[in-house]
Amino acid sequence: MSSLTSHWLKKLSESKKPAYLLIADLIEEDISNDRLRARDRLPALRDLADELQLNYTTIARGYSEAKKRGLIDSQAGTGTFVRGRPPAILLRDGSSAEMTMNMPPEPAGLAAKLQSDAARLIENADIYNLMRYQDFGGSAEDREIAAQWLSPYVPDCSAERVLVSSGIHSILLALMSQLARPGQVVCVEDLVYPGIKAIAAQLGIRLHSIPSDADGPIVSALEDACKTQQPKAFYCNPTLQNPNTKTMPLSRRQALADIALRYNVPIIEDDAYGMLPVETPVSIARLAPDLTWYISGFSKCLGAGLRIGYVCAPSARQAQRLAGALRATTVMVNPISALLATNWVKNGIANEMLKAVRLESGARQAIAQRVLKAWPFLSNPDGFHIWLPIPLTAGWRASEFALQLRTQGVGAVSSVAFSTDNNPLEAVRICLGGPNSRDECELGLKLVSETLEYPHHLHIPMM
Repeated sequence: MSSLTSHWLKKLSESKKPAYLLIADLIEEDISNDRLRARDRLPALRDLADELQLNYTTIARGYSEAKKRGLIDSQAGTGTFVRGRPPAILLRDGSSAEMTMNMPPEPAGLAAKLQSDAARLIENADIYNLMRYQDFGGSAEDREIAAQWLSPYVPDCSAERVLVSSGIHSILLALMSQLARPGQVVCVEDLVYPGIKAIAAQLGIRLHSIPSDADGPIVSALEDACKTQQPKAFYCNPTLQNPNTKTMPLSRRQALADIALRYNVPIIEDDAYGMLPVETPVSIARLAPDLTWYISGFSKCLGAGLRIGYVCAPSARQAQRLAGALRATTVMVNPISALLATNWVKNGIANEMLKAVRLESGARQAIAQRVLKAWPFLSNPDGFHIWLPIPLTAGWRASEFALQLRTQGVGAVSSVAFSTDNNPLEAVRICLGGPNSRDECELGLKLVSETLEYPHHLHIPMM
């Protein structure tokens, strides 16, 4: 009998706790005090049962409980090994795990300025006015400033065509409810923002998946769908696509716009990430202005909690119709968020923040390139998420890999969440903006790399 199992036997004899739970507790305790270390091999089930004078089922339950706690891993033919205690990563209030929700990094250098200006704006505002119902779709000033903010991407954008809402998601919900009825079809890319899947499911709308190549949705596939499916809209995310980070080139945008124009299919251009790159191809809204709903906001370039979304409708009349749907679904934009967003565009803080987010994103992308150099992934230096295919040699399914990372304090989203064709690539999206600092970002990425390199954190002895 080893010193380890001798120690365990003594503890078992002194405790009234169920043996299988105590076994998991003992493993955790011995990891904490370094009696057990990462990749140490544990006794086989039958051997441990004999040494501890317990039945096989109890030992199996104990190992199962330890595995649930993320303490050990097992693999057929190699045995059971200690995973060890991963370095702790502090989680942000309001998020389930780091690197899961796609949010921009928060440049530390601007925090004081944002806080000071926000306090000034609220101090000088009419507090009771902020507590009243507001104009549906934003005040006249909110819409005017929004039109100015969108004008580099939609040059003929005017306040009469613009609505302000509580985030892009609320705009998509209202717009999808306007464009399609239950049972009708909206065309989407084969990988999409999961929120559009949730909205479609809620409204009973069918999503028709358009396969993609390196440049984006395949043109001939969209045309076939227009002929056979009679779609009520085509939803796309052309710049820094979520999740695969690709940006459609101008030629693909032109071809897709041409198909939509020929078949009179409205386009929902979700350009949530479109302001991050310094230069991008022209928007689809410029190529098909009479059909395109151009959507942007501040969640991906200033902060997810600001919850401000802008939509430029194809016409003022269509904007008015959408305003009614927004009123029914979200009532009004949050007055304090609108106050901050409108004034930060006016006084230049929004642009300053956007530049700082670009700089911080670039720094974190450089960290990812260095730490994950052995694992090819898709990224864009102006963006803050990466798309990481899981190589077959790593032995993981994407969903299992994401779950394994979560036990180590690193969040990632499996490809299943984005797939619309039920045949997703084994890959995960990782947000580099979630960690509070570059050091935390690097630590998280190192855990990703280690989990790929050692799929079950196992040390297999040399023969």
